[in-house]
Amino acid sequence: MLESILSNGLTDGTFIICILVSLILGFATSILFSYKERLSGSLMLTTTLLPAAICMIIMLVDGSIGTGIAIAGAFTLVRFRSVPGNAREIAAIFIDMTLGLACGTGYIYVALVFFLIIAAVIVTLSHTALINQKENTRILKVTVPENLEFEGMFDSVLKKYSNKYTLLKVKTTNMGTMYELEYRIEMKSMDKFKELIDSIRCRNGNLNIAVLRLSESETL
Repeated sequence: MLESILSNGLTDGTFIICILVSLILGFATSILFSYKERLSGSLMLTTTLLPAAICMIIMLVDGSIGTGIAIAGAFTLVRFRSVPGNAREIAAIFIDMTLGLACGTGYIYVALVFFLIIAAVIVTLSHTALINQKENTRILKVTVPENLEFEGMFDSVLKKYSNKYTLLKVKTTNMGTMYELEYRIEMKSMDKFKELIDSIRCRNGNLNIAVLRLSESETL
């Protein structure tokens, strides 16, 4: 069962099986990494098609050093200019490549078992405090004027509406005439956002305030 289906050579049937399983596992990977997380449409398309592409490359090389060098040279001409993804998206790409390599070498059963193990690990860890980003955790961005002594100004408000908060970053904005404070907060209640924003508005001179999900803030 753990032997490669290509041990007797590549045939029409084994070629179709490898490509189809690669596509199925790629699509399953995109669904898996969408669990408790929103993925972009382009990433879902990439994770679906990448294993089949890797599978095809492996079958084309088939142990040929010359073909392998030629393909490696061709891929050095490809430059990715997209925005770097987060750690979850990078993991999805690498797992997709692994599945494609396994299918390309004919180890269909191994690819399926590997996917099931990874799926079980991701689903399990997603329900633990180790990597779970709680639904009530947000990024709060507050703009204040440059002449405002902001240190500790919002502590009482944040303590009232959040279980825990951390000041992540302070940066200047609007040609240096304002500061933007970025907090990571764990809300006590998801129904208190308006009260939180109204309380902060009374202290920052009614300047801009933004509340973002963690995944949204990573793309800004």
